[in-house]
Amino acid sequence: MSDIDSDKWLEAIKSEMDSMGSNQVWTLVDPPKGVRPVECKWVYKRKLGADGEVTAFKARLMAKDTLSDLGRL
Repeated sequence: MSDIDSDKWLEAIKSEMDSMGSNQVWTLVDPPKGVRPVECKWVYKRKLGADGEVTAFKARLMAKDTLSDLGRL
C-alpha cells in the first residue's frame, strides 16, 4: 500500500478484521472440491467532518461483483 496514510488504512483493516472475528461473521473451512470461493476486495473510505477534515478511516471487506463472470461458470 503506497498511500501517505497507509498506517491508518492498515489500522482500519485490523479494526474491521477484529470486529468480524468478535462478531463471529464467518467460520473458516476448506472449500469443497470443484467450488470456487467468492472473491472479495477491500473498500476504503475517508470519513469527513463538517469542516472537511478527515475524522476516520474506514475499511470494509466486500464480495466482488461476479455477475459478469456467470458465463465462465
